[in-house]
Amino acid sequence: MKHRRLWLIPLILLLLFIGLLAGCGTLDEKQRSWIFQPSDRSWWGGESAAEGMSEVWIDFMAHAHDGDAGTPQSARLHGLWLAHPDLARRHLTPDEAPVLLYLHGARYNVVGSALRARHMQALGFSVLAIDYRGFGKSTAALPSEASAYEDARAAWDWLARQYPDRPRYIFGHSLGGAIAIELAAQVPDERGTLVEGTFTSIPDVVSSYKWGWLLFWPLDRALITQKLEAVKRVGQIGSPLLVVHGSEDRTIAPALGRQLFEAATGPKRFVLVEGGTHHNTNTIGQPQYRAALAELFGLRTARDTLGALSPAH
Repeated sequence: MKHRRLWLIPLILLLLFIGLLAGCGTLDEKQRSWIFQPSDRSWWGGESAAEGMSEVWIDFMAHAHDGDAGTPQSARLHGLWLAHPDLARRHLTPDEAPVLLYLHGARYNVVGSALRARHMQALGFSVLAIDYRGFGKSTAALPSEASAYEDARAAWDWLARQYPDRPRYIFGHSLGGAIAIELAAQVPDERGTLVEGTFTSIPDVVSSYKWGWLLFWPLDRALITQKLEAVKRVGQIGSPLLVVHGSEDRTIAPALGRQLFEAATGPKRFVLVEGGTHHNTNTIGQPQYRAALAELFGLRTARDTLGALSPAH
């Protein structure tokens, strides 16, 4: 009887595989919904942190929609803009007053990232943080890997038009880190890329959870439509890369951040923030951020801040 039951297992798995293939459209939508978790909600305290920021609207013709490429359609992204005081100074050198494109993670809208945006401003950046389609006030749609990449590129092009003479950087948190790496691999003019709490790929994230491998074995990666395989693109980045991770991150394992860092081939630095979680690393890791920005990117504001904090001063 035991052997008969063992013979049933491959048949059951085969039927499951066929059923999943038959419903691949629904499967894709479920994955996009689960991975991106689009909403108009903000993280607690985001509204107060967003006070004083300027709203930005980015209109463009989108090719990626409903999960697939198709006929171009008009799309609109909503963003928040936070200028650094240096941006208003005259006679800036080409390396001064950098601007930063902030790409947030899953679940919460751009307002939920306002506090992190302010932290990045304190490090010397003027910050544009955007919502992908499906989040907040941006065009309503179910996000996909392809559409999020396209949205990031549209925001990057907007920054280039608005501030053509400023050094531009890309920052991504969590899911946004994979989008940031894809963007950095696409464009030739980013000065640097920063990611925090980011992973190698969605299949690796699933596998890192306890019993997570059971969700896809033996179907493995074939049916995962939203892979976000940053590990395959990070080696194509043409600028220095800063990878930051919290040691107590229970959402994205620090080991995945380390693996992503190791796959990069250019100038790079890995910063492990002791005690940092998936949500507070950007806050408690500010001194480490400052040091890394000064050493890896040579940012003037970061160097000045370090000097002000030095015991000799």
